[in-house]
Amino acid sequence: MSPSFKLQYHFVLIFLMALRGENRYLELREATDHDPFLLFGANLKRELAGEPLYRRALRCLDMLSLPGQFTFTADRPQLHCAAFLIAEPEEFITIHYDLVSIDCQGGDFLKVFDGWILKGEKFPSSQDHPLPTTERYIDFCDSGLSRRSIRSSQNVAMIFFRVHEPGNGFTFSIKTDPNLFPCNAISQTPSGRFTLVVPHSRRNCSFSIIYPVVIKISDLTLGHLHGLQFKNPSAGCGGIGDFVELLGGPGLDPSKMMPLADLCYSFHGPAQMKIGCDNTVVRMVSSGKHINRVTFEYRQLEPYELENPSGNSIQEICLSSL
Repeated sequence: MSPSFKLQYHFVLIFLMALRGENRYLELREATDHDPFLLFGANLKRELAGEPLYRRALRCLDMLSLPGQFTFTADRPQLHCAAFLIAEPEEFITIHYDLVSIDCQGGDFLKVFDGWILKGEKFPSSQDHPLPTTERYIDFCDSGLSRRSIRSSQNVAMIFFRVHEPGNGFTFSIKTDPNLFPCNAISQTPSGRFTLVVPHSRRNCSFSIIYPVVIKISDLTLGHLHGLQFKNPSAGCGGIGDFVELLGGPGLDPSKMMPLADLCYSFHGPAQMKIGCDNTVVRMVSSGKHINRVTFEYRQLEPYELENPSGNSIQEICLSSL
């Protein structure tokens, strides 16, 4: 595994470190050095048709990227656990409780979060998600098996859990369903191609890439004409109902990222931008009056591209050049 890939692969695990502390992070890092696709990666994806249901044990801190059945059984009190779930960008995730044996009265809990939350930052952000934050948590100890199946609003979800008594735990199954108009998504891979379509809907949609990348926008269709410009205090598309912005930063929440460039007009590309941030987001803001569409490709920046920036740059936050 190359040093650059290892660095970016561990980006997510560094976030997870806040949940369990440095010792747990080091254990996970050693495991992933041995098997880099153990927790996260498109290579884990496989066709399940005609094959037995994939099953494995769930770790206290885990990441799941394929359908299957997962069982957690406490071998000692486990007080700060989380499982991060991710599907393809064009998929919903459904979590189904098969068996739950926890002591809610004794302080155990089992909660699903609609999205990801890391170090207090959420994806999708509160500005982009259709539900308020409090309604994005579904607590088993409140609803029980009356809400046995829970579907996410995008391709990522989380399970938080605490189990005190050894031998207690739970089993759940994951399946995915097509999302015809994905609005918010996190990319599983450091390179790819995606088309974000918002059809006559007043909503904000973000596509997040947890890598420094080069983004090439090949097609943009909006309901008006304006211009393309870098962000500064007196410029931007804030007064326009429909636009796309490129964001970058070290965290997960798009609302807390640095706006790097606005695209305020329809065009057939390419328009290319290099963004050297740990996380890069393409975000579409729609008034609901038009069908808006943006198609883009992205690839991870090579180490030499990060070390030798060229063109326009925003050094205070992270490298970016057009």
